Amino acid sequence: MRTVVLIPARYSSTRFPGKPLVKLLGKPMILWVAELAEKAVSKDNVYIATDSKEISKAVLEAGYNVVMTSSSCLTGTDRLAEAVTQIDADIFVNVQGDEPLASPNDILRIASYKKRNIDCVINGFSYIGQNEHVDNINIPKVVTNEENKLVYMSRKALPAVKDKRNTPDEYKKQVCIYAFTKKQLQQFASFGRKSVLERCEDIEILRFLELKIDVLMVETEPGSLAVDEPEDVAKVENEMIARGYKKYELV
Repeated sequence: MRTVVLIPARYSSTRFPGKPLVKLLGKPMILWVAELAEKAVSKDNVYIATDSKEISKAVLEAGYNVVMTSSSCLTGTDRLAEAVTQIDADIFVNVQGDEPLASPNDILRIASYKKRNIDCVINGFSYIGQNEHVDNINIPKVVTNEENKLVYMSRKALPAVKDKRNTPDEYKKQVCIYAFTKKQLQQFASFGRKSVLERCEDIEILRFLELKIDVLMVETEPGSLAVDEPEDVAKVENEMIARGYKKYELV
């Protein structure tokens, strides 16, 4: 079964225009993400799906595959659904272009779970760290049943508690690594719109619940940080330095 990594990257982000090309330690963020994906599945199996000529140019110059998509995609997952029509593969792992600290081992773990649970969509989760706040709306909180299947995902702190003595010891957060089949992505796109809950929460994985497709949540390594807003750049760069990443010198 051929497994590829697809990285959706649009230039016109509402909160952070041009985000995929923001420099982290001197190198565009999209290239950091492509490189960690390459460690998991090899360079030939890494694709960037974008509607931007600027992003395409940067990626092609670095030797990665590009799939051009339209500018009218509702979400990143809709962009992937459009891109997979141009790629011959069995499993499509979505790694978000704003997670430069994602683990290649987690990509392989998500792909492995997908092979064993082909009828489920697979999504990663970890536990909210001490340097993160459960009320941060940029962190989707994950509620699962006892089999780790997704019940709901919200930007609010969930599960809620009536009695503070029942407050969870830890809250789960979404890690934006997913695995799909081509059929599941096509079903997602064929819904034709954002679902009501998806639109309210701005969390696209919720659309699969309307399609009655189980989402199996798989625990990943802790410590993944996303660049959601310009203010996150310094925080992520500091963490990269702490992990031994070297500053990239442009030639």
